[in-house]
Amino acid sequence: MPRTSLTREEVLDAAADLVKQHGPSGLSMRKLAAELGTAVTSIYWHVGNREQLLDALVERTVEELGAIVPHGPAPAERIVSVARTLRRELRARPHLIAMVHERGLTERMFLPAQQALVHEVHAAGLRGARAAEAVRAVQFLVVGYVLVERNRDRAPVQSPGEGDLWTAAGTEDDPALARALTRPADPERLFSVSVKALVESLLTG
Repeated sequence: MPRTSLTREEVLDAAADLVKQHGPSGLSMRKLAAELGTAVTSIYWHVGNREQLLDALVERTVEELGAIVPHGPAPAERIVSVARTLRRELRARPHLIAMVHERGLTERMFLPAQQALVHEVHAAGLRGARAAEAVRAVQFLVVGYVLVERNRDRAPVQSPGEGDLWTAAGTEDDPALARALTRPADPERLFSVSVKALVESLLTG
C-alpha cells in the first residue's frame, strides 16, 4: 500500500542516495517512488519534475558544503581542519558535486569554505594578495587531491604496479625509499602531511 505521509526532505534524501549509488542517470521518478514506497504523483507533488528535483539536490548540496566550521586553538590548525572537512565532504558526494559543477554553481559552493579560510588567514596576520593566495592555495590543494583520489579509485588494476617498478637502483641506492614506494600510499597520512606543510609555508612566508 502506498505511503500516505511523505516529506520533501525524505524525497531529497532518497534521491541523493540513488544519485550517490548510480549517478544522475540512475535517478528516475519511478525508481525514486519505488524506493520510497509511494506513487510517482506524490513525488511530483513534493519536488516537481525530474529537473526540478535535480535542481533541489544541487541547492541542498551547496548548502551542505556551506556548513564547514573550523576547529582548533590556532589559525594554522583551523585552516587544516577546514581543508580536511572540505576533502571529506567532496569525497562523500562525487556525483552530486558533479551536478553542482554542471549547473555552474561550483564557485558559489566553495564560497563558504573560502570565507572560513579568509577569516583564519586574517587571524594569522596575512592581508591582501598574500591572503588571497593562501586561500586559493589551500582550496586548490584539496580539490586537486580529491580529483587524484577519484582517478585512483576508478583506475583499473595496474600491471606492473608500484611494487614491481621500484628498486634500490631506481631510487638512487636508497633501499628504505624503495621499500616505502613499493607499499600502497596512505591517502589520509599523505593529505595530512601535504596540507600541514602547505599551511606552515603560507603562514610563515
